[in-house]
Amino acid sequence: MASASEISKQVAYESERRARLGVPAAAGGVLFLISAILTNAVISALPSVGLLQGLRPALQGIAKPARSARAEEVKYLSHHAFGLIAGSVLEAVAAIALTLVLLFLLSATRFRRAETPRAAGPLVIAGGVGLAVFGIASQVVRAIQTHKFATGHDFSEAAVEHALTKGAANLAIGYLGLLAPLVLALGLVMVLLSATRVGLITRWQRGLGIATAVVILPLFAGIFYLQLVPAAWMVSVGFLFLGRLPGGDPPTWASGVACPWPSPAEVRAAKEGTGADVGATAPTDGADVAPAPSTNGRSSRKRRRKGGARS
Repeated sequence: MASASEISKQVAYESERRARLGVPAAAGGVLFLISAILTNAVISALPSVGLLQGLRPALQGIAKPARSARAEEVKYLSHHAFGLIAGSVLEAVAAIALTLVLLFLLSATRFRRAETPRAAGPLVIAGGVGLAVFGIASQVVRAIQTHKFATGHDFSEAAVEHALTKGAANLAIGYLGLLAPLVLALGLVMVLLSATRVGLITRWQRGLGIATAVVILPLFAGIFYLQLVPAAWMVSVGFLFLGRLPGGDPPTWASGVACPWPSPAEVRAAKEGTGADVGATAPTDGADVAPAPSTNGRSSRKRRRKGGARS
């Protein structure tokens, strides 16, 4: 159990760090969105190969045509490599901002609850840095390979595959680029669950953050409108750090001790006036209301009525 002086120092440190991280957190969310807009603008104009166009060489009896139907696609990617690299750089900056936010939340959570999983920190660092590095590296490697294709003389299907997917560089960056988001998503969920348990973030922020962990997975990387989710979550955390979150700061930020959110049963009991103690009057809309700070780190329980049964 931390002493009063240690708690006071921690609260002062967190207040300073929150003031510094608030704007970068919100800006990181905006960068996630701008990156998605820029990348989508480039990819949306990518030349497509129709079914008949792809089958034409086979219908003409040509097993290995000298020029692949996808050659124009590779050339387009080469000519628009700058836009794709710029988008990956913006995403990398946003990923670093996300990593710093998660590490700060993890540090504040661990001070209030020593049982916080130790693996969360390494997962966040490895996943966040990996997402930033391999995101840029994949676009740089693709730019180099597609430029070689565009300025060369071999436009066969084998050359197309080598430029886009095959080759040692493409394979290595591809596998590592798939692994990094998975690691970051796992670390993100661990931090969110732990931070909510001690009352540092609200339940709706936890839900939005878990949706963010799903969206950053490679399966959803190409769906533009889903990038609004991580953008919204990081902006909300930025408002939290700046003390501008609607409803005010969760009490644990000022107390320095765990203030878990009341359970649904406790909120219902408070609404019904049965004497449940949640540290504050429960709102009628069911919003999060944290109990008063508790030095034992546990939520307050329903108070039992004094006295026995009347005779």
